Amino acid sequence: MAAAPHTLPVGSREREGAHVQEMQRRRLLTATTELVYERRMGHLTVATVCDRARVSRKTFYDLFERIDDCLLAAFEDGAAQARAAVIEAAAGEQGWRERVRAGLVGLLCFLDREPGVGRLLVVDALAAGEETLQARARLLAELVPLVDGGRSEVKANRQPAPLTAEGIVGAVCSIVHARMVAGVPGSEGEQPPLVELTGALMAMIVQPYLGPAAAQKELERPAVTAAGEAPRVPADPFKDLPIRVTYRTARVLATIAADPGASNRYIGTAAGAPDQGQVSKLLGRLQRSGLIENFGAGHASGEPNAWRLTPRGRAVHAALGDGGG
Repeated sequence: MAAAPHTLPVGSREREGAHVQEMQRRRLLTATTELVYERRMGHLTVATVCDRARVSRKTFYDLFERIDDCLLAAFEDGAAQARAAVIEAAAGEQGWRERVRAGLVGLLCFLDREPGVGRLLVVDALAAGEETLQARARLLAELVPLVDGGRSEVKANRQPAPLTAEGIVGAVCSIVHARMVAGVPGSEGEQPPLVELTGALMAMIVQPYLGPAAAQKELERPAVTAAGEAPRVPADPFKDLPIRVTYRTARVLATIAADPGASNRYIGTAAGAPDQGQVSKLLGRLQRSGLIENFGAGHASGEPNAWRLTPRGRAVHAALGDGGG
C-alpha cells in the first residue's frame, strides 16, 4: 500500500504561506533597489520590477497596491538598515562628540558598502512620490536631536541658534548627495569613499557647539579610511537560480547558517524534515545550485557530511530572512 502523502499541520501551513509571501516581498524590494540604482526612478514600473524579481503581477498586487507602495517599502527597509548601522557603531561611546563621530563613521561606511540602498535613501527618493519623500524627511529628522545634543556641551550664554542642528543635518546630507551624484554608475573616474569625509563633516558639526578649536582638532584627527570591503552593488541573489526556493529550502538554509558543519541528520531534524532520503536529495540540489558546500569527509571515509553556506547561499539566506522558524 502506498504511503499517505505527507501533509503539514494547519499551523505549519500558515507559517509556510506567510514565509513564502515574505520571500516574494523581499525579492520585490531587492529588485526595486537594484532597478533604481541601475536605471533611475523613471524606469521603475510594476512590469520591470516583476520581471527582475521573477514574480507574477498577481503576486505583486497581492503584496502592494501600486509601485509607489513597493518603493516606499524598499526605502523603509533601507532606512532600517542604515539606522541599525548607526546605532551599532555608536553603542558604548562616551560623550556627545564621540557618539556623533562613531555614528557618522558607521553611516558613511554603510553608504559605501551598500551603494544601491544609499542612493535610494539620499538621492533617488527625491524623485519618488509624496509618501517616500515624507519618509525621507522623517529619517533626516531623526538625526536632528542627535546633533543638537551638542547643546549639553555649551554654556547657556553661548547656545547656538535653534535651527542649527537642522541646518547641519541638511548640509551634511547635501554634501553626501553631491558626492553620490558625482559617482553615478557608469561615470568616469572612481569617487573616493564617503567615509573619507568624516573629518571635514565632523568639523562642520562640532564648530557651532564647541567652537573653531574643536573643529580644527576634528580636521587634524587621523583620517578614516575604507575598511577594504568591496561595495555590494545591488543584485538579486535569486537571479538565474536553477531551483525554486521553498519554505523547506529556506528552513534548511537557515539551519546551516546557524550551525555551519551540520550533518544531514541534524539539518533534517532542525528543519522539520525527518525523512533523511528527502533531506539528502534536497541537500544535493542545493549543492549543485551553488548554495551550500560540503567540507566534511563524507561517506567515502564513513564520516558524516558537514555543510556550510557558500557566498551565494549566504546572500539568498539573507534575502529570505530567518528561515521561517
